[in-house]
Amino acid sequence: MHTKTLEEYKKAIKIKYEIEKEGEHFDYLYSPSRGKLRDLCWLIFENNPTQDDLNVFKNLLCLDFDHTKKNKFKEQKDKFRPIETFFKGETDPLNIDAINLAAVIVDFQPRPFKKFNEKCRIEEAKQIENGHKAEIVVESEKEVIEVEGFVKNENEEPKEDLKKENLSFNFKDIFSKIKAQKINPEKIIMVGIGTIALVSSACLKKLDRMISKSK
Repeated sequence: MHTKTLEEYKKAIKIKYEIEKEGEHFDYLYSPSRGKLRDLCWLIFENNPTQDDLNVFKNLLCLDFDHTKKNKFKEQKDKFRPIETFFKGETDPLNIDAINLAAVIVDFQPRPFKKFNEKCRIEEAKQIENGHKAEIVVESEKEVIEVEGFVKNENEEPKEDLKKENLSFNFKDIFSKIKAQKINPEKIIMVGIGTIALVSSACLKKLDRMISKSK
């Protein structure tokens, strides 16, 4: 038996009692006594009890519910003492049959304790399963982000490489135009020297700026 779950069962029944004592069975529950709880129990079992409830009745009172044996049932008043003190908050019952009959009296569901325990185990298993699913989703999202980042980095070319390619393309473009226009070879040489001079001048200026910053 799961002690923690049993404690939760008793707490839930006690909460239901606090609601029901202000309701339809106020006269029996507001200030409960063994006699009142016994009479209410009989009233409840006269109205088509379930097989589970009949089993609880038999387990605690050691007799089957029988409409023709009400006088014998009245002799069972002391069997309701643990339920009375439980509702009053005076004791914490250990007898599972008394706890289950208390659940019947306040119409707490799910009952008996076996069904309550099964429901708790199912809900706990669902929570664990949902937790695992959430972890899998998070891991999958991380993997997708990593892959997207890798693809992005692969597709992005360094700026320096782009500058070199653009410079190379400019030279090719210049000489292709010169060739197409059939310019004098001497002019071609002069243009080439001038281009190289411009590049060299730009490099020298950049170097000079770097030296100035270092000072």
